[in-house]
Amino acid sequence: MTVPGLDLERLRDYLDAQAPDLAPGKLAAEVIAGGKSNLTYTLRSDDGVLVLRRPPLGHVLATAHDMGREFRVISALGPTSVPVPATRLMCADPEVIGAPFYLMSYVDGTVYRGAAETASLTPERAHAMSYHLIDVLADLHDVDPAAVGLGDFGRPAGYLDRQLRRWKAQLDASRSRELPGIEELHDALAASVPASGPGAIVHGDYRLDNAIVGDDDRIAAVLDWEMATLGDPLADLGLLLVYWGRLDDLPGNSLPSAVARGGFPSGDDLIARYARRRAVDLRRLPWYVAFGFFKLAVISEGIHYRFSAGQTVGEGFAHMGAAVLPLVAKGHAALAGDQP
Repeated sequence: MTVPGLDLERLRDYLDAQAPDLAPGKLAAEVIAGGKSNLTYTLRSDDGVLVLRRPPLGHVLATAHDMGREFRVISALGPTSVPVPATRLMCADPEVIGAPFYLMSYVDGTVYRGAAETASLTPERAHAMSYHLIDVLADLHDVDPAAVGLGDFGRPAGYLDRQLRRWKAQLDASRSRELPGIEELHDALAASVPASGPGAIVHGDYRLDNAIVGDDDRIAAVLDWEMATLGDPLADLGLLLVYWGRLDDLPGNSLPSAVARGGFPSGDDLIARYARRRAVDLRRLPWYVAFGFFKLAVISEGIHYRFSAGQTVGEGFAHMGAAVLPLVAKGHAALAGDQP
């Protein structure tokens, strides 16, 4: 069976030579639905199931899909209270399957991406998983980077300015059409960058559907660390609020909307719970929400670019382009202090 982006025969030869005890026997793989950037596969062998991560099939922007960084941060967090899959192998050689990749353990549980998954939840269960999700984020931001070998993983000073430059560069590299308002949103954000507090390990795309929830309604593993670095933890909070019920009116929405139905706590409840754990100044939080909308608009445009060029695979990509301008409008509204 042919799997886009994964040559199983070459992978088998590589594992036999480099890690003969890992994933022995015949290999079978399939793309895991849900991811919109790096590609994720289940990899089945005689020994069970592993998960393989690799960059998109084409148009890979510098530093945007660094498998080594993702592997490093997950490995470093393994001994902490932040739940992550166990890392198993890193391959930096792009010749094996066409790009660097890594393998990690498969974690049982549920990924709540939308109403189909949340329909059977009681309010008690929805609250339990939501509150543990925000508690895990507070745990992550409390980790001392130097203590887990990540002291040089990023530069917290100037993080927000660099983020704006980075996402503007990605927008310029991925844009193939006019996007009214997006330049103005970037410029307004750049003109009002908050002064960051103490730095922390930031996930960069923290949300419910980037976590596996166990049968006990607790977070069993946080996934998709491709944008992790050292920076301003409020950026994680701002983006989490963007995803927490503020995307449901997007046209042809294929973005996560797991909390659209009733029963989940409000975003304000989550932020209040986080603030009880960590001393944070939330007065500029609307800026971080607006930045979250800008970032998501750029990501969506990049996905639209790759999908249009036939350079990525997976479900839900066809409608991503239609979401970009509404995201830009929501960013402007958030920056103006309005509820998006």
